[in-house]
Amino acid sequence: MEQSRALLRSMGLPDREAYDLPDSAKRFPDGAQYRVEIPSVEGPAALRAVFEEADRYGVTIHRVSQGSGIMLQTDEEIGEMVQLCADRGVELSLFVGPRGTWDIGAQPFTPAGKVIGLRHEGVDQLVYAMEDLQRANRLGVRGALVADEGLLLLTKEMKKQGLIAPDFVVKVSVQMMAANPASIRLMEQLGADTYNVPTSLTLPKLASIRQAIDIPIDLYVEVPDGFGGFIRHYEIPELIRLLAPVYIKFGLRNHPDVYPSGTHLEATNVALCRERVRRAYLGMQMVERYGKHLTTSKLGAPGLGVPVPAQSKS
Repeated sequence: MEQSRALLRSMGLPDREAYDLPDSAKRFPDGAQYRVEIPSVEGPAALRAVFEEADRYGVTIHRVSQGSGIMLQTDEEIGEMVQLCADRGVELSLFVGPRGTWDIGAQPFTPAGKVIGLRHEGVDQLVYAMEDLQRANRLGVRGALVADEGLLLLTKEMKKQGLIAPDFVVKVSVQMMAANPASIRLMEQLGADTYNVPTSLTLPKLASIRQAIDIPIDLYVEVPDGFGGFIRHYEIPELIRLLAPVYIKFGLRNHPDVYPSGTHLEATNVALCRERVRRAYLGMQMVERYGKHLTTSKLGAPGLGVPVPAQSKS
């Protein structure tokens, strides 16, 4: 195996798993090691619930993300989310809408075809996704999730050409599923500003990925059932030590599928979001007990894709 390991070393990649679990010396631009993300915040009502619970529990939420898609929200709904997040200095990250599972083909719903579920089928879907990103950008959003390598590459060129803001945070979804240092470095080279790693990676595998990339890692410490249902709260301090800069992400086990969402599921979404923040409170208590030395960001910190309300634009 030595030739294979030597090739990895020559490319600046780790040649074996990081079983020594080294500290990460990398940081967010403000010097912090970790930030907190609440996913599946499906619309303004759910977002208001997240902030209400964050204030009640005293939890700092740095980023909220949404999965149903930009295309399934009105301008007014997105504008309200933009304003709410801008007022607090919180990043708002919305998923691109068009995707394989929204299209007319059956393959994304088959056992073998699920891997293409959130990728874009054909040129038109790429165009639709680019339009979604531009619409969000015009409405003040400065962050979005993507799950297609081609679209990820196109976001780099869109920034260069001014189609989206140069500081627009391109967050790669967990459903991209690249799972090793070489693959995730490729995502970084294609344009990823932050990368959501698969949910079931061991500490050595995660530490190896951190050695290979500089962008923040997003990591579920409580995982929706569809991705495994793991609850890794006790590992949070160690994960921060190993993976900084890292977004600690609180999904929720044992909840119904709400994608695509809408007003017909609003009460459920609000309840789920309130519980996600409660879970975040439980997770941050682990940091308080076992990792008081670990550092987090203030709201509005550099590198956050805080939205820009229309009235604030120059």
